[in-house]
Amino acid sequence: MAAPRNPLDVYQSLPKTNCGDCGARSCMAFAAALLGGDKRLRDCPHLGPEAVAVIRAYLGVHRPVWAGQQDELRELRAGVAALDFEAAARRVGGRLEDGRLVVKCLGKDFQIAPDGSIGSDCHTHAGLAIPLLRYVLHAKGGAPRGRWVPFRELNVEAAGRAALFEQRCERPLRRLLEAHTGLISDLIDLFAGERAVKLFGSDLSLVLYPLPLLPLLVCWWGPDEDMESSLHLFFDETAVDQLSDAWIHGLCAGLADMFEKIVLRHA
Repeated sequence: MAAPRNPLDVYQSLPKTNCGDCGARSCMAFAAALLGGDKRLRDCPHLGPEAVAVIRAYLGVHRPVWAGQQDELRELRAGVAALDFEAAARRVGGRLEDGRLVVKCLGKDFQIAPDGSIGSDCHTHAGLAIPLLRYVLHAKGGAPRGRWVPFRELNVEAAGRAALFEQRCERPLRRLLEAHTGLISDLIDLFAGERAVKLFGSDLSLVLYPLPLLPLLVCWWGPDEDMESSLHLFFDETAVDQLSDAWIHGLCAGLADMFEKIVLRHA
């Protein structure tokens, strides 16, 4: 049996009984949890050795972008402990509340305690915590200027990473939109997105705010005759003042993984 080629194929290697013995409500939910690192293969008591081998090979290649970053998370939390929260709130577009620094991400409030721990009504994992703490520690501040540029134009280093950024961030989102045409509306409803004028001649444009001073513009062009659909992400030209290009890449890859998990859970 060949290794799965995309996350949806993980489901094909599962029993498809929706028995719930793994603790997930369905085999599709279990597939999403495996990819996100929330479940392990041993949690399913009905997997045969061939299926285990196939899925294990897949997971070895396609680990979540935040996997193995617990050491960095500990270092970031230690850095937060030395912050002046009042100054940080002004710099990053946050606010102080009961001794905590509150920063809005994708429309949700995240409360950062003086020890660097994060609280929120949302599930908080390293894929969200690491970009948020990097932002709080390193963002220079300053309002966005309103000039949108593609990732490759952020700086010289980003130009060298543009092909990987397209593969890891833009292509997965394009595939999701092709398979789930209602995703744009879901992102607006779930994450306080703003539908924008059809910028750059796109069929759909959406602005998200993963971080207060780091807006993200998603532009999608539908298929036309012999042309496939396309999707590109754009950033305010000040984006690298808030996060490095490498960190922006990681943030967008994490968002693509998160949106994919949401689609799998709703499928």
